[in-house]
Formats: sequence, C-alpha cells, structure tokens
Amino acid sequence: MRILVAGGGKIGSTLIGQLSAEGHEITVIDKSTEVLEKIMEHYDVIAVAGNSASMGILEEAGVMNADLMIAATDTDEVNLLSCMTAHGLNPELHTIGRIRNPEYRRQAYEMRDVFALNMVINPEREAAQEIARLLKFPGFLKIDTFAKGNVEIVELRIDANSPLKNVSMRNLSSIIHGHALICAVLRDGKCVIPDGTFTLKEGDLIFATASPNNLSALLKTLGIITRKAKRVLIAGGGRISYYLVRELEKSGMDCTIIESRSDRCHWLAEELPNATIIEGDASSQDFLDSVGLGDSDALVTMTGLDELNIVISLYANTRNVSQVVTKISHAENNKILDAMSIGSVISPKELASNLIVRYVRAMQNKQGAAVAMHTIANGRAEAMEFIVEKDTKHIGQRLRDFKTKKNVLIAAIAHAGYTVIANGNESFEEGDSIVVVTNSNDSIRTLNDIFEE
Repeated sequence: MRILVAGGGKIGSTLIGQLSAEGHEITVIDKSTEVLEKIMEHYDVIAVAGNSASMGILEEAGVMNADLMIAATDTDEVNLLSCMTAHGLNPELHTIGRIRNPEYRRQAYEMRDVFALNMVINPEREAAQEIARLLKFPGFLKIDTFAKGNVEIVELRIDANSPLKNVSMRNLSSIIHGHALICAVLRDGKCVIPDGTFTLKEGDLIFATASPNNLSALLKTLGIITRKAKRVLIAGGGRISYYLVRELEKSGMDCTIIESRSDRCHWLAEELPNATIIEGDASSQDFLDSVGLGDSDALVTMTGLDELNIVISLYANTRNVSQVVTKISHAENNKILDAMSIGSVISPKELASNLIVRYVRAMQNKQGAAVAMHTIANGRAEAMEFIVEKDTKHIGQRLRDFKTKKNVLIAAIAHAGYTVIANGNESFEEGDSIVVVTNSNDSIRTLNDIFEE
C-alpha cells in the first residue's frame, strides 16, 4: 500500500518503523528537514519537506496515488485540515487523524464525515483507558482483552517468592489449578514462545492467557493481592491525567493530581471538581510523602519526562505502594526498563500505533484480517484475534493433527458461548474466534498465514 504519514514525531516515527517492516511504500511529510533526515537514515522512505495541509505539498507527496493518509503532526487543526484537503484531492483515500485536544473530541467523532476522517486516534485517551483498566483489575502488569472480553492475556513477573519459579512448562498444571496457558516469556530482552521443556526463572516476564474467572484463580494461586485501588495519586497534570480521572471517577476512586504549573492546576480544578489538585514538585520525596504517597493504593507517574517518571515509580516501590503505573514516551531501552521495579509500563505512542497498524492490515486484506491486535513482551511479540471463516484451513481438525509456523502459537479458541485454552485435542469451527501469539518475523495478516504449508 502507498501510505502518506504527516508528522515524523513520536507516533509518526513509530508507525513508519512498523509499516515499513510490513513492506508498505511510505512517504513522510514534515516541516523539519532535520526530522526527515533522521527518519531516512533508518528507513527506506520518501521524504517531503513542508506543510501537510498544503495542496501543493500533498500533490508533491503523491496524494493522488496514495491509499491512506495518516495525519499525526503535533497540531490537531493541521491534522484535520490535512485529512480534509487530502480527501478532497483524492476521494478514494482513507484518512486517519490524531486529535488530542479534549475540546475537539465530540466534533471529531460526530463530524467525521465533514472532516473526511475514517478513523480518529487520541493517544492520550487510549493510554488513560488502558491505565484505568489496570487499576480496576489489579494484580497484573498489563491486560489485553480478546473475544469480547472472554479471553485475556496478562503480564506477570516471576519474583523470588513466586510458586512458578524454576517450574517447567510440562509441570505447570500441578501449580496452576485452572485452565491457563503461558504463551510467551520475556527473558534477557528476548521473547520466547515456550514449549514443554521450557523452565521459568526468577525475573522472567510471563504472558498468560485464560478466561477472566481463571485469571482470578491464577492470582489467588500465586498469592498476589488483588484489592481494587480506592485512592490513586497521579504525578503530572497533562492530557492523560485529565482523561484518566474522568475514567476513574466512574468507578468511585479518589484521585489526587500533583502538578507544578499554577495555571494548569486552576484549569484541572475547574474541569475535575471531584478530584484533589495539588500544586507542587512531584520529584521531591518529602513532598510525595507529605501528600500521602505511602497511604495511596496506586501511583501513576505521568510527567513529561520519562526519567522523572521512572525515579518517582522506583521511590513508590520503596514505600510499598501496591500498584504503580509508569508512562514511558521513549521505550527504546526496554532491556533497562525490564530490570526496574516500576510496575506497569504504558506507552501512548505504541497504543496508538497498534490501532493504526490494525486498520492498515484490515484495509489490505478485508477478508480474514485480524479483528484485534496487541503487542506484548515490550513490542517483541504480537497477540492477534481472528474469526474462522469458511475458507480457513483445518476446520474441524484437532490442533495436534496439523502444524503452525515456527514461533506461532494458538493460545485460545472462543466458541459460541464458551472459551477454551488451546491444547492438542481442541478444534475450531467457522465463526469461532482464535487468539494467536507470535514472535515470528513473518507477517501474519490472515488466519491462514499461521499454518505450515
């Protein structure tokens, strides 16, 4: 596909990497020649310097022959005008716009036809919803949901006291009293799809799949406290914090935001009258203690600096805060982050990029495309949900009677009314949902792509 990407910032550069790896023809538009040169050093793309809302620049970028326009500049108004102009020049073009300002939320969704938007992306709101889910269902570092909520893949760390430490996969059922499957393990920066001979070790990040009820049993077996957070302390008063408080208040959680900018504090106090807004420096340990860090059920670090978020989260760990969530904008040093006790890590740009990539894949192959996709293991693996269609191979056959490609695992099958964790005796039928986990370099676009020829 021929794709125009307007904006080479955090989300734009992440998208370019993902879409280039899948073989798409990418043209990048950005006002900064320095940004474009940096992107061209890493990726085989065409670069056009200029304003993506300009007809001339769009024509120079090849809008008439493009299949998709992704407007991800730093300015909502430019993104809206870019999509409108691009669609006006090429009515067959699909458009995706990043709209971040809460004031534009309603019109961006309700007036999508007017703005010629096929999809609206708000990274901050996506991140807030992800964090809210983690706080509502404590005990896991990350939760990804499939099959209309009937299948979940969760992230857990094997610590020194874990019952799973030094347990081989073939003996797992004797520890876990319930139907759960460990579908991926992150160790020393590498993602492994484990077989029966694999042995879990202290420090491993594991990704387990099961139904919600069985995951609750798993937490109980592992001795993990799952008391729902009631008092949440949030460091940083940006857009994500605003959206997060709006989500958490629906569940009756008591939210406190620490923000250093006086004008922002006043705005937050007006927009979030039920939250406590405190003006202060979240980098000060004494200040954090004075506002009740040690008495909080959860801490979410949301300042504009990754380094500060990490330091605050590390301090919260020493104060025995039950649940910690850390926002990371630049997650390139995943190996370093893996070794730190900073709780759940949230990357807004990766959440937004995953949604856009799923849309691109669906455009490319509408029949059989994944209906849900999440990256796991810090981006080193993917979990995808497919619907079994009439032309899907191996319908009605037991899983043990055919082979999937190397590094591809069928994790769960959702039948009508019930869900099973995959094993050799299971089979699937037309209409079922299948959750697949892979760390393969091969592109998986349809369910048939997972099978060995």
